[in-house]
Amino acid sequence: MRRAVSEEDKSHRREAILGAAKRVFAEKGYTATTIGDIAKVAGLSYGSIYWYFDSKDELFHSLMDSEERALRTHIGEALAAITDEYAGQDLFRAAVRATFEFFEGDRAAVKLLFRDSNALGERFQRHLFGLYEGFIDDIEAAIVLAQERRQIAAGPPRMLAFSVAALVGQIALRRLTNDDGLEAEAVADFVASLILDGLRPR
Repeated sequence: MRRAVSEEDKSHRREAILGAAKRVFAEKGYTATTIGDIAKVAGLSYGSIYWYFDSKDELFHSLMDSEERALRTHIGEALAAITDEYAGQDLFRAAVRATFEFFEGDRAAVKLLFRDSNALGERFQRHLFGLYEGFIDDIEAAIVLAQERRQIAAGPPRMLAFSVAALVGQIALRRLTNDDGLEAEAVADFVASLILDGLRPR
């Protein structure tokens, strides 16, 4: 493959490397993956990877950052589709659904975020925590609005947002090996309804 020269070419090459790394990390796990494995899948020479990433660690961190941006974009688009400014509960439901749908549609992301990262030591765990903080901001914002509209029960919004993310993440992780015979859309609706019914004021 020819060497990338323009900034656009370099950007495309970097994304191609991240895409290859995601496939290999998800298949083999972080520890067993080598830069050579990633280069082979990307169709590049071993040394070419180091033009873009100094190490396997840096590549993995960059990949997690990329996954965070993709998830937050997906959630943001779902929330933007809710035009009623008073529909706090609808925003919350949309945030829950969007988070689950993202993980359901990207099994490799589930493996990276919920299988590998937690087993890679303190430095990766700190990075993963920071990643969660980003997209949980979006869920928290929907919770705060719904609480202001008295559409869900009062409670620490940040803690509620983390609880939602944890539930969705664990279900997504389970569905890597067992889908319980349920379609993704049905599970997303079930999770959203379960959370809302549990939070609805009585």
